Amino acid sequence: MHPAFSVLVLTTLIGAGQGLFLALFTVDVYAALSLLPHPQDGFYTGGNALALVLLGLGLVSSFFHLGHPERGWRAIARWRTSWLSREVIVLPAFMAAVFAYGAGHYLGLTAPLFLVGGVLSVDLTLLIGALAMALCFLLFLCTGMIYACIKFLQEWATPLTPINFLLLGSASGFTLAAAYAAATGTPLAGFLGGWAIVLTLLGLATRGASLLRNARLKHRSSLQSAIGIKHPRITQKAQGAMGGSFNTREFFHGSPAQRVEQTQWAFIVLAFLVPAALLGAGLAGGGSLLLAAAFGVQYLGLMFERWHFFAQARHPQNLYYQAVS
Repeated sequence: MHPAFSVLVLTTLIGAGQGLFLALFTVDVYAALSLLPHPQDGFYTGGNALALVLLGLGLVSSFFHLGHPERGWRAIARWRTSWLSREVIVLPAFMAAVFAYGAGHYLGLTAPLFLVGGVLSVDLTLLIGALAMALCFLLFLCTGMIYACIKFLQEWATPLTPINFLLLGSASGFTLAAAYAAATGTPLAGFLGGWAIVLTLLGLATRGASLLRNARLKHRSSLQSAIGIKHPRITQKAQGAMGGSFNTREFFHGSPAQRVEQTQWAFIVLAFLVPAALLGAGLAGGGSLLLAAAFGVQYLGLMFERWHFFAQARHPQNLYYQAVS
């Protein structure tokens, strides 16, 4: 498949924004359970504003791969059957909930309403945050299922696809939250950075599992099935046209196999190994700059990862459109 740059930016920015919100809400829940000290409300307000910026930039980037952006609103029409339509509905709903959550902290709507089990102090912002968390996980599911539901793209058609979207987005968001906490002087960098390391390593495990799975795939389609000829030896010299077409541009990345393999190793190092090392060094006393560098390197690695995710998927139509005259 052809990795459109706007889609790479869309999925990575929105994932980081979702992960950042989850990090903030995790702190809120721990504080409500008296397992962490309550940070200033400004910590939540600033963090949610940053999450909304990431989500907004991701939403804007989504318009750049539309042939007719003015018709983008029609994407919601197929919500009963289309995961893309569901994503288009859930994303703005999630952004509205994140805004309400940040606004609640800004307005100081944190007076306890009731206790759960005698230990969890619930206020209005926590209730809004719980709704936003549910929408956040639903958005991860919708985004992942856009690709996992395409059965003939066997590299994507696996439960590992939405799981990886969840873990990689959460890892980058928690890494950013750790850097944000350190930069604002909030004593939560250790807590958030520890979770970021755990999520990064979990992401490495599940993404590695998907790479191993895809390396062992036996594709159902073949050149024989693509052109309807059962002869065991077929060599295609051209696609029957003098130049490229929509099919060759949109369903094939056009890069050599060596570049795809190099990109795989690049994202393993940049998205997982280096960020985990930088997070460890930052938490050991290296300061906020190392934590910020961890997020920057990880985000770059996730761009490589998302490019590889698209490029590795072998669309069956490429068996027919193999070469240009």
